[in-house]
Amino acid sequence: MRTNSFRSFAPASARPFTWACVLVAAFLSLGAKQSLAKGQSRGAAYATAQASAFTPHLRAYAQVVPIAVLPVRAAEQGILDGLSALPGMRVRAGEELAHLEGPQITSMLLQDRANVRSARAQLTAAQRSFVILKQQLISHLSTRQAVHAAESAVAQSQTNFDNARSRLAAVRRMMTVRAPASGIVLSVNASSGELVATGAPVVTLQLSGRLWLRAVYYGADLRVIQTGVTGEFSPAGGSDPIPVRVAEILGALTAGGGESVALVPRTRRFNWMNGEYGTVRLDLPARRMVAVPTRALIIDRGKWWVLVHTPQGDRPQAVVPGPARGWMTYLKSGLEPGAQVVVENAYLLFHRGIARRYQPAG
Repeated sequence: MRTNSFRSFAPASARPFTWACVLVAAFLSLGAKQSLAKGQSRGAAYATAQASAFTPHLRAYAQVVPIAVLPVRAAEQGILDGLSALPGMRVRAGEELAHLEGPQITSMLLQDRANVRSARAQLTAAQRSFVILKQQLISHLSTRQAVHAAESAVAQSQTNFDNARSRLAAVRRMMTVRAPASGIVLSVNASSGELVATGAPVVTLQLSGRLWLRAVYYGADLRVIQTGVTGEFSPAGGSDPIPVRVAEILGALTAGGGESVALVPRTRRFNWMNGEYGTVRLDLPARRMVAVPTRALIIDRGKWWVLVHTPQGDRPQAVVPGPARGWMTYLKSGLEPGAQVVVENAYLLFHRGIARRYQPAG
């Protein structure tokens, strides 16, 4: 009797071999599925290095400071009197700030006044003599030579009188300490009743509108900072950022090796406040760099590496990391665009042979 049972076609002696074939086929099918699954996860473990434009930023602490300060000095030794200036006070050009008194100035003033009186008397006498000689010339009682001599004497006396008056005016100016320009009093360096020497600063002024932002930058990117580079200044108080540009590179390194940079606002409608501080960001020229996921980077013995996927297998490649943005790190060198890098378990794969090389301490 014929039947569809498997047993009717397989003798008893062949049954173990048949079951073995079935098990091998099932194992191979499962292995193929696992291999496919590994291939998919392995493909997802790589990322392609991309070349993109990157705009570097430099950030530093910055403070608004005067471009230059103007010390108002005593023109002559004397005693200060009537000093009314106070720090923070606004003064106008020519405004009186104090007076100088004392024996030396009084002596100079008396001497110059006497010189003016003497020069005026000599001028008056020379003028009278000139008038008389001109009248006598008409009646032939004097000569033209005498008239010319008298005229020269008048001119010389006038010069002496003018010089004497100028010296007296200079002494009077020296007695008054005035603001040479409009500005704000930064500091008062003396007090009323104090004896000050010639050239000693009495007050220090900050000239109106003469402020800029000063920042100090550190690092290897200092050479790319150029006059005209733009950026933003963020005041510490939380105010809106202010667009700025580099006006001057001061060219003097600080004690820590930093470069001093002076910046000014890019808008004329904005006025600085002396002493204001915050953070300034400079936007350096854009450059093309290779970007990779940050998790692809491996550090070993002080150097950075990535695992590059090649047909021959994954191989380590030394790189020099640059700035990071989000989950990506830009490389300064070491990798070409389009390279496939390992991003999953990169550190473990890089050090997969460390267990065999490890030697326990004896």
